[in-house]
Amino acid sequence: MPDGLPFELSDYLEWVDMTGRIIREDKRGVINASLLPILQRLNISSENWLCIATEFGARTGAVVGAEQSIVHYCDSNKLNRKPRSRHNRLLA
Repeated sequence: MPDGLPFELSDYLEWVDMTGRIIREDKRGVINASLLPILQRLNISSENWLCIATEFGARTGAVVGAEQSIVHYCDSNKLNRKPRSRHNRLLA
């Protein structure tokens, strides 16, 4: 069995989103059919999502979150690290 999924990440996200829309409305996990597709709802471009998904560990290290939260975490744990603001901007 090959590592990872045998299709593109964007296809997988679309599949998850579509599955959530066809689940019965009285069941947990249903996604309202009137909602926009998942990346549009998150306001993340496909290009940014691809970068986030493929370079996540390399770009974030061990800490992920808002810049202020990362700084607080690093200070509290005596870590000498600065937030990687370029990666955080990909989420905007």
